[in-house]
Amino acid sequence: MRVYRVTGAAGFVCALLLVVNSARRAGFLPETAFTHAIAPFAALTGLLAITGIYLHIRGTAGSLGLVGYVLNSAGLAGAFAIEYILHFVFPYLGGGTVSALLAGSTGRAFLVTSVVLVMGVLTFSVAAIRSGAMPVVAVSLYAVGMIPGSLRNLMPLPVYLSGLVVAAIGVAWMGARLWSAQEESVSPARGVRRDVRPTA
Repeated sequence: MRVYRVTGAAGFVCALLLVVNSARRAGFLPETAFTHAIAPFAALTGLLAITGIYLHIRGTAGSLGLVGYVLNSAGLAGAFAIEYILHFVFPYLGGGTVSALLAGSTGRAFLVTSVVLVMGVLTFSVAAIRSGAMPVVAVSLYAVGMIPGSLRNLMPLPVYLSGLVVAAIGVAWMGARLWSAQEESVSPARGVRRDVRPTA
C-alpha cells in the first residue's frame, strides 16, 4: 500500500521536526522565522504517521485501537492548532491579552487538549503493543516521551524537551516499520504478477 510509504515518511519528518523544535527551545538552534514557521507541523505530520500506524494495526488492534486512534488524532489536531496560535497569533498580541486568554477559556481549552492527547497516546500505545504489529520498544518510547511532551505547561522545560526527543525516536522507529510494511506488501504482489501467463 502506497499509504504506508507516505505515512512512514511523515513519521520521519515528524521526528525531525520534534528534534528541531527541542533544539530551538533549548537554545541549540537560533530563533528564526523559518524555525518558528515549521514548528506546528510536527503535530500535523505526527497525525499522518499515526493514521498509517492505525491502518497497519487495525486488523488486530480491535475497538481499543479505534478509540486510541480517535483520541490520539484529536489530541494531535488540537496540538497543531495550539502550536499555530503560539507561533502565529500570540506574538502579535500584548502580554496582558495573552495572559488573560490563558487564564480564561483559551487556557482551559489548551488543558483539555493536553489531557485528550495523553489519553489518546496511552490508549493507542496499549492497542499497538497488543496488536503485535509494531515494535514494543518503539511504541513505548513514543508513549513515555509524549506524556511530558503533551503537558508543556505542567512540566519543567528540560523534562518537556527530553520527552519530545524520546517521542521522536519512537515515531521514527515506527515510521521505519511502516516503510518496511510497504515493502512487504509490494513484494508478494510483484511475485504474483511475474507468475502470470497468457491464456491464449
